[in-house]
Amino acid sequence: MLYAIMAQDAPGTLDRRLAARPEHLARLQALQDAGRLKLAGPFPAIDSVDPGPAGFSGSLIVAEFPSLADARSWADADPYFAAGVYAGVEVKPFRQVFPA
Repeated sequence: MLYAIMAQDAPGTLDRRLAARPEHLARLQALQDAGRLKLAGPFPAIDSVDPGPAGFSGSLIVAEFPSLADARSWADADPYFAAGVYAGVEVKPFRQVFPA
């Protein structure tokens, strides 16, 4: 089943986000290589593709996991969470309708 992982960044954590980014991306690449990643990316803090020093307000990941518990466990092990970038993470079952 698909799960949406929605994370909110703590204020002032852009430097920590950038430092943990390679490890974070490696985990996402592993999901993609396994054919389980549907989409992933950050929420810019301002209306811009490149928000510069404004940074990001969080992230969204939609991926396939065997269960909600597995999705939560994966999210809890994210390098951004360990680095203190994420102030909170919500994991919910997701049903994709479009694109079909």
